[in-house]
Amino acid sequence: MLKRVLIANRGEIALRVLRACRELGMETVAAYSQADAEALHVQLATDAVCIGPARAADSYLNHTALLTAALASGCDAVHPGYGFLSENADFADECAAAGLTFIGPSGDTIRKAGSKSAARALMRAAGVPVTPGSNGPVSSVEEALAAAEKVGYPVLIKASAGGGGRGIRRCNGPEDLPAAYDAARAEARSCFGDEELYLEKLVLRPRHIEFQILADRHGNVIHLGDRDCSVQRRSQKLIEEAPARCLTEELRRSMGEAAVRAARAVGYEGAGTVEFLLDSDGEHFYFMEMNTRIQVEHGVTELITGVDLVREQLRVASGLPLSVTQEEVGLTGHAMECRINAEDPQQDFRPCPGKVEFLHFPGGAGVRVDSCLYNGCTLSPHYDSLAAKILVHAPTRLEAIRKMRRCLEEFTLEGFPTNAELSYQILYHPVFVRGGCTTAFLDEHLPELLEFGRRLAESEEHP
Repeated sequence: MLKRVLIANRGEIALRVLRACRELGMETVAAYSQADAEALHVQLATDAVCIGPARAADSYLNHTALLTAALASGCDAVHPGYGFLSENADFADECAAAGLTFIGPSGDTIRKAGSKSAARALMRAAGVPVTPGSNGPVSSVEEALAAAEKVGYPVLIKASAGGGGRGIRRCNGPEDLPAAYDAARAEARSCFGDEELYLEKLVLRPRHIEFQILADRHGNVIHLGDRDCSVQRRSQKLIEEAPARCLTEELRRSMGEAAVRAARAVGYEGAGTVEFLLDSDGEHFYFMEMNTRIQVEHGVTELITGVDLVREQLRVASGLPLSVTQEEVGLTGHAMECRINAEDPQQDFRPCPGKVEFLHFPGGAGVRVDSCLYNGCTLSPHYDSLAAKILVHAPTRLEAIRKMRRCLEEFTLEGFPTNAELSYQILYHPVFVRGGCTTAFLDEHLPELLEFGRRLAESEEHP
């Protein structure tokens, strides 16, 4: 087993990794920026090393600082969490060259899966359905126009190295494409240091369904069921649940088998996610992308399967086989997660982190909260606005919805606004309650949800 792990991340995922390491008897070293000196995972780690100033480029994205911290503190492994360097192939290679175990797939695998255009070609060869689009990257506006003419509008121009909704532009017709191409390329260059783009047909009103996969060094590759992540704003997920209510058992089996083929096609190792779009007819699905890391929403899968995914990551990185077979994976009950972000929906979702004046998290049977916040701490403005993830598990979807409503009623955070009220309103929306949300749900219903929120706030101010 690994002995000592550098946690090359921050926030709730750093705390999640730390806890899994401690339960396996592994020591932990928290790599932190100056802005995170008082962070909870820094206080709880076996050791802690400051790796630079608040700016991510000088700390959490600084390869040299992280590798130096790992080696100087006697670590034999690095866990990248999600975001930052978790899908950086060069960093994975550098860890290996330094004699450190990168807890995730190899740099070569990350490159295969990380380039969205290259991954599409691999998926086609593996028999995994992909959306119609360009055969590889489009290196000019003219190439993009030709590909769009072939597949038909509307289309999406997408960054090959993209993620988190960045580097994506929609084109409804050829007149939109030149400007969209330039904008997507500029954003891709700024966000990912890679301006390669590809084009694909826009699937209208789809559901966003993803499958959790696990793979080890002994040839075992399994999936642990699906998650429905359709409630999202600007490609940023807000509410996730598992299993997806819209899937038949036959479709779930077909998509799961496709996810396993996708993982084998890139020689995967560790925990990852294969993301699909499910067409509005509920019958046809298409490969969208593969995330070569632990997902923010991994907890909902843990709740319905009983499998600790971070523990499995650590076991696989230690050379051990998976602790569960495909036949042993069962989906029990229904799980749901609400992401609580420090943002104000009434102000165009303006990020507004600050000091936590008072904090109370919900509890009770079937309730889990993943967060790094505590009373008196400060949520830094330098990084992601995620404040907490509230997760629930119940026998049925309706019971999970009711439990989540109760949890959001109990949740209290004073000091800065959050999107908790918006999530609460969504849980009462008839489209959500019926399980009918597509990725267009918030675009279509956000104005009415925000208007309801404004009226509610006014009534509380002037009863």
